[in-house]
Amino acid sequence: MPETSNNGSAYEISGPVDAAVLVLVHGLGLNRHVWNGYVSRFAQRYRVVSYDLYGHGESASPPEKPSLTTFSEQLLGLLDELGIEQCSIIGFSLGGMINRRFAMDHPERLRAMAILNSPHERGDDAQKQVEKRATDSVAGGPGATLDATIERWFTKDYRRAHPDFITTVRNWVLANDADNYALCRQVLAFGVVELIRPQPPITHPTLIITCENDSGSTPSMSQAIASEINGSQIVIVPELQHMGLCENPSFFIAAIVEFMDSLPD
Repeated sequence: MPETSNNGSAYEISGPVDAAVLVLVHGLGLNRHVWNGYVSRFAQRYRVVSYDLYGHGESASPPEKPSLTTFSEQLLGLLDELGIEQCSIIGFSLGGMINRRFAMDHPERLRAMAILNSPHERGDDAQKQVEKRATDSVAGGPGATLDATIERWFTKDYRRAHPDFITTVRNWVLANDADNYALCRQVLAFGVVELIRPQPPITHPTLIITCENDSGSTPSMSQAIASEINGSQIVIVPELQHMGLCENPSFFIAAIVEFMDSLPD
């Protein structure tokens, strides 16, 4: 069972108390359980915090209309309460936007970050498609475009081989409050604008990973992110789609651990 912070964040913490802190931030419509295959591995060597974003999982609703800053401040409040002065943040999708916003808002609290399958500047056509999906969510709730979302997220072979997990993911998304989900989808759609070519530039050690066939967080987007963060590392996972972190967690874990181990003490 999770603990609940003063700002209403449901969280779990594990691993050696004196180890470097690693915070895991999930994506839109999901919850901290997307990291279930990661926490036990990371906790062997890091102090690991996983939590639910406002309006997701078991966390409270956001205290205001959600924005990237809302989620950045949620994380700051949780870190303050836990007495964590500095951490590395692993952010998936929307989470990879939140950790960039956090790097801009609170650079002194961030040691390093990994940006996984996270969007960046889109072309006009792609931006219109994302905005339309956000609008459709307002009209029909989390289930309005869920079938198409699942097809974008997972490869056909994985969907066929793991129907139970696909059902679990569908249930995570459908459990979201319709109004909050729609607002958070708008953050995903429009929030990238504030992350493009940040001034001052982000200078933290950064690992960027996406998958070859991720249509919403493309390799070219990851290359663009890398071009804006000096010294960042980039990894493109062959073949997989948006939820490659669930299809091949060992690949992601190995890349993240290698990156973390390369950081200066």
